[in-house]
Amino acid sequence: MNNDNLKVTTRTTFQLLAPGAAPAPVEAELVYDPEDPYAVAVVFHTGTGRVEWMFARDLLADGLLTPSGEGDILVRPASDDPERVLVELNAPTGFAILSALAEDVAAFLDSSYDVVQPGEEDLWIDFDRELQKLVSTID
Repeated sequence: MNNDNLKVTTRTTFQLLAPGAAPAPVEAELVYDPEDPYAVAVVFHTGTGRVEWMFARDLLADGLLTPSGEGDILVRPASDDPERVLVELNAPTGFAILSALAEDVAAFLDSSYDVVQPGEEDLWIDFDRELQKLVSTID
C-alpha cells in the first residue's frame, strides 16, 4: 500500500538552547509516516544540511506531559515555560537541547492520530514487506 498521501508533515521552528547564549532558531519538520506507524521523525534544517532524528511517537506524546525517554532522546515539558516542550538529543559527537511550542507538537500529534489511532499501529504494518526486506538483506 502506498501511504505517501497519508504522511503528516508539520513545519515548525525549534530554539537551540545553549548556556550563556540567546536561543538560536532552527527550522524543522515533524514527520509521521504510517509505513512506520510507531515512529516520528524530526528533520532539522541546519546551516550544514539536514539532520534527522527518529523516535517513538509515544515518547513525543508522553514528553508533552512528563519527562520521558532515556539515552539518546529525552522529551519533557519546559519547567520555566508551560507553553514549551524540550527535546534533548544525545549522540557520541555531542548533544543539543531544543525547545518547541507544545501547541505545535500537540497539533502535529493530533494530525498523526487522524491517520493512525494510538493502539492501532500494528494494523498498519505490512509484515510481508518487512519480511521481504529482511530476506533481501540476507541474500
